Amino acid sequence: MRVTLFDYGAGNLHSLAKALATAPGAEVRIQEDPVRALDTDVLVLPGVGAFGASAARLEPGRQAMRDALERGLPCLGICLGMQLLFDTSDEGGGAGLGYFPGKVTRLAARRVPEIGWNTVEEDRTLAGTKLDTVYYAHSFVCRPTDASVVTGWTTHEGDRFPAAVRRGKVVGVQFHPEKSSTAGVRFVRAFLEEVAP
Repeated sequence: MRVTLFDYGAGNLHSLAKALATAPGAEVRIQEDPVRALDTDVLVLPGVGAFGASAARLEPGRQAMRDALERGLPCLGICLGMQLLFDTSDEGGGAGLGYFPGKVTRLAARRVPEIGWNTVEEDRTLAGTKLDTVYYAHSFVCRPTDASVVTGWTTHEGDRFPAAVRRGKVVGVQFHPEKSSTAGVRFVRAFLEEVAP
């Protein structure tokens, strides 16, 4: 199973690649070209960076990537990667993939960014794997126009936002599974096993 990390200049690729490689049969590669990144069995949008700069790196292949997701290419979007699955962001200009209708707004809290462990409420993202407590590092959150895509919620200082969203084989998570200890690695493996060709 070919697993491709699309590198839009984000950091933290090494620990994420390591977590992905724990899945049986996973061959992980990193690709900077958004179109060439689609020659894969599973696409991963990693989670460190700024929306505007990342959207600019995505732009040359944005429509091709959106079309591939609509045709059923499995994708895991992490933190910023999840936000790029939405339409736009208050953090910066440029367009996301628009796979999930909605926008990304600043976290409505006194302490921003939220950095640290928090619980996930009502998680139903993956069969057989329940999220409980996971690691966050973010200042912006996704606000979907259709709440039915939300498969888990988190609350920070009274602001309730999606911890996870899912439509078909595309999953977005606001937290960092690669920093969420054993539970996070188990989540990544369960996703890859579920969507494996």
